[in-house]
Amino acid sequence: MAAANTARAQSKKRNKGIVMSKFDRRDFLAGAAGAGSLAALWPRALLAQGTQPIRIGIVIPLTGATSQFGATMSAAAKIAVSDVNAAGGVAGRHIEVLIEDDQSNPEAAVRAARKLIDVDKVVSIGGSYASAVTSAIAPLCYDSKTVLFTSSGADSITKTPHNGYIFRTSPTVTLQGTRVGQYALELGAKKMFFLGPQTPFAQSYIDIISKLFKDAGGSGQGLIYEDKRASYRTEVDQALRTNPDIIVLGGYVPDTSVVLKDLYRAGFGGKKIGYSFGVNQVLADGVPHEVSEGTASLVPSASEDSTAYRTLIGKMGRSAIDSYSCQVYDHVVLTALALAQAAVTSPSGTAVRDAVRAISQDAKGQKVSDVAQGLKFIADKKPINYDGPSGPLEFAANGDVEGVFFRYEQVQKGKMTLLKVA
Repeated sequence: MAAANTARAQSKKRNKGIVMSKFDRRDFLAGAAGAGSLAALWPRALLAQGTQPIRIGIVIPLTGATSQFGATMSAAAKIAVSDVNAAGGVAGRHIEVLIEDDQSNPEAAVRAARKLIDVDKVVSIGGSYASAVTSAIAPLCYDSKTVLFTSSGADSITKTPHNGYIFRTSPTVTLQGTRVGQYALELGAKKMFFLGPQTPFAQSYIDIISKLFKDAGGSGQGLIYEDKRASYRTEVDQALRTNPDIIVLGGYVPDTSVVLKDLYRAGFGGKKIGYSFGVNQVLADGVPHEVSEGTASLVPSASEDSTAYRTLIGKMGRSAIDSYSCQVYDHVVLTALALAQAAVTSPSGTAVRDAVRAISQDAKGQKVSDVAQGLKFIADKKPINYDGPSGPLEFAANGDVEGVFFRYEQVQKGKMTLLKVA
């Protein structure tokens, strides 16, 4: 009961911060004074422009097939904006996050992004989880010079002519496919078969993992199916005719649940491995234990040993949180710190783009994991190197994040059980 009361108190405090983002000058000045008067450190010219909040868009799956992380992504974004505003905001202005549900659907995501860019005039869009969604909205972002922070994996996303407006905080498909294939080999498998729906990364997974198996003296094949079906028995029978000793599951939770049931009914006794978007606690809760038992999963890992991670889960009143929600928190903070670093009179996506690396990967910068501390150092003209709850946030020239870790998990008696982090 005490823990519940604490969580409710934390939630009430956070909600108050979000309401304050509906800018009120009297409340803001009072809040800034309480936060150490950081606003006093900003040039008077910039303060004079503090009449409207700086808007940041968040496009996330609150409903649909990829919605398993949507609620925590939303909560993380709200905590991030509360943290920034409690520290005095950016250049004397509050920030405001506008959260849109992409419904796990590219068409809905395009409508949401259009609204955020054309109507709300956001400087950046964060979240952007499913690769199909990100692929659909990416051109809207870089054509309008709006920064897109994405937690999608498809390699093709950062191969677009984005001119530096895309930053990926999640490992690429190539890296995820390689890790899954390597782990399948570690488990002693010789014959791999991939089953997954048509996505921007399905064929890449088949090619990457099959090559790893062939190079190791084994074999690999795959089949791409139509999603949202009530049965995949035909596809499962086709896979089992190749006599695989491991099945790689490449779908999201709804169709992966059906595939696992069909594999169980077919009597498949080999190993099963998937990705966090398809094999997770939501799936384990939705199918009988005997159906999911032993299924392994690789999950991009948050920076679980870091102060930033422990602080975030404390504010959320949870014992742990997924990497994707940590990334959404960092999408908001990176935007705020970049704009503070840029110190421009008119915040824009270009200002965010040009300053992100200066605040996240300056080797000579002061390491910070707290946004308030970061804003304070920037105001004092000191270089910073922000590491967030999702990790170090250092980006290659194409926008892909570098230096990521994975959690290796397995369903054991209906619960996702950690095997290792590597």
